Amino acid sequence: MKTVKISMALFATTFVLAACESGPDKSVDRGINSHSVSQLNAGIWVDPTGCDQWIIDDGVEGYLSARLDKYGKPVCSGIAEPNTVVGDFKNQIADPI
Repeated sequence: MKTVKISMALFATTFVLAACESGPDKSVDRGINSHSVSQLNAGIWVDPTGCDQWIIDDGVEGYLSARLDKYGKPVCSGIAEPNTVVGDFKNQIADPI
């Protein structure tokens, strides 16, 4: 019985660790018209708390992430009212720099 419990514990540990593997690279759009996400224009969505979120929409998929300062704190710029989007973020390829 002790051997069964140890085997089950090892299996559970292996299963949990396997779930921790890193997923696919999120910096590349893998859609039909795939391109690097860094080539898309981002807009800013102001969330209900008034903080900024980066938003990108390529027509099929959408991307959203918190806008953070250099210390990792949320940016709440007041650029617009809560639940408002600012910027040209839909299906646009950014101009090369």
